Order: sequence, then C-alpha cells, then structure tokens
Amino acid sequence: MKKILATGGTGYIGSHTVIELINDGYEVDIIDNLFNSKITVLDQIEKITGKRPTFFQADLLDEAKLDEIFRDGHYDTVIHFAGLKAVGESVEKPLEYYHNNITGTVYLLEAMKKYGVHEIVFSSSATVYGVQDNPEFVETMTTGMNLTNPYGRTKYFIEEIMKDYAIADPEFKATLLRYFNPIGAHESGLIGEDPNGIPNNLMPIIMCVAEGRIDKLHIYGDDYPTADGTCRRDYIHVVDLAKGHVAAIEHMKNGVEIYNLGTGTPTSVKEMVAAFEKASGKELPCEITGRRAGDLAEMWANADKAKRELGWQTTLNVDDAMRDTINYLNKVKE
Repeated sequence: MKKILATGGTGYIGSHTVIELINDGYEVDIIDNLFNSKITVLDQIEKITGKRPTFFQADLLDEAKLDEIFRDGHYDTVIHFAGLKAVGESVEKPLEYYHNNITGTVYLLEAMKKYGVHEIVFSSSATVYGVQDNPEFVETMTTGMNLTNPYGRTKYFIEEIMKDYAIADPEFKATLLRYFNPIGAHESGLIGEDPNGIPNNLMPIIMCVAEGRIDKLHIYGDDYPTADGTCRRDYIHVVDLAKGHVAAIEHMKNGVEIYNLGTGTPTSVKEMVAAFEKASGKELPCEITGRRAGDLAEMWANADKAKRELGWQTTLNVDDAMRDTINYLNKVKE
C-alpha cells in the first residue's frame, strides 16, 4: 500500500480525503502551516479512523523543512491541497498568492524530484476554465482564457507547470482534479468546513448566517435566465470529492491526466436556501441584491471521464450535504 504525503491535509477537503485514505488502508502524513485550518482536526481524524496521521507544521516555502520531511518520509505519492484560496483576497494580494501557491508548488516538485517521488494528485479548480459559452464544463475545453482573478490563474499556471514537467520527466505522473463547489461535512459531525474570517462561497456563508455570525444572506441577482432567476452551480459533497482522490491514486498513469469532479447537476441559490431550511427547520434570512460582476448564470461539471476511467461517481446529493452540515454545526455547539 502506498505511503501518501498530503499538503494542506488539515484543511476542509484535505482532512476529509485523509480520512478516506486511512479507511482504505493507506499510510498518510500531513504537512500544513495551519494558516486556514486548526490543529484539532488531527484529534477528529483520529476519533473517526482510530489512527493519528504524522503531522508536520511547516510551510511549503520552507525548503529546508520540506527537504527534511521528504528525506525521512519515503513517500510514494503526494496529494497537493496546500494553497491560499480566497478569490477576493487574491485580487487584493496578487503577489502573495502567486508566490505562495506557485513558488510553493515548485519547491514541492523539486523535493519530489530529489527524493524520487514521481506521483502527485493536484487539487485544481473549475476556475481554470474561466468564462465559457457552454455551461457544461468538460476537460477538453480551453483553459486559461478569461480568468477573472489571481487565485484561478495560480491554479492554471500550476497545471501548466506540471504539464511541462511531465514532458521533461517521463516517469512523472500527475492527476489534476478540477473541483466544482464542495459542500457538506463528514457524517460523524466531527469535521466540516470551518473557514477563518468571512467567507466568499455560498455554503459557508449560509453556515455563518445560520450561526448568527452574519445577519443575512445576500443573493446577488434573481433575474438570470434560470428557472428561479438565481445562479446555478454544481455542488459536490466533500466526501464524494474525497473519494475521488482515492480513485485518482489507484489509477495513476504516466504523464498528466485531468478529471472534473462534480455531480453534473446544477442547483440554484434559492434551491440551496430551501434545502438548508428544510433540513434545519429554520428560515434563513435573505435579501436579493444586484448582480455581481463576472458571475455566470450557470455552470456544471461533465464528469463522464472520471466515471469512465476512475470508476468514480457521486453518491450523495445536496440534501445529504445539508443534513451533514447541520449535524456538524450542532456538534460544534456542543
């Protein structure tokens, strides 16, 4: 069984993936600087799996520490989650985002090369597609055009770096997983999304409103050409997403492979609110405001390739995600 190093492994998606890997028999080490996660996640992983992953509190920009971790770790595969990820902040701090996300990845690839680690699964994003004419995003679409923020560009540039590196090193295997909109929590309620500060994405904002940390949800536009006038997005349960990483590790190929991970079914903002209200039994304060610049009316994943080549598909839906999110929020309050 492969030994895995998960960068950013105490984060939202990383921690859920570590759980799935451990439950499938993999040995997992985590490296994380805890910039946007908490050390207590390790306790929760141990409660759920019965095993505590080896943890290194370090930054990928710390080349000496990275070298030490790889020298002693003897890893087979890296899953690369680590990176700054707030879209709005990336517009305000582009240099910080380019340096952290891109330089950190280059240092990681250099350490992998030095210690003979040839496999990496990269946490990419649907943002690399930019603005497209077709709302159903498929892996063969052009990427890197009409990108709206530095965060998305860092994901695009990292994908291109890995493609170039694969040409130079025939032993290199990289699987790029383009996420859509992760939501939900582990069914135990012990881990879930817990962002620092005020989030930008819909589901964590709904959570903040439910907790009273934000007074109401602003719905940006209800005059889009959709059934209820609000934007539609592809929301994937984080556990399904985590299982997609396990499938990727089990089907590594030489060169670069790219997969969308999504449900293929979009859900509108109003439908998300209704699903949360149904699951919680409480009304969510909302206010319709003007459209945000750059928002597409709808977009969703074509995930046929992942089903065909990885044997992966989603098994959970928005209602499951709402149930698990509320369970997590209730556990946090205990």
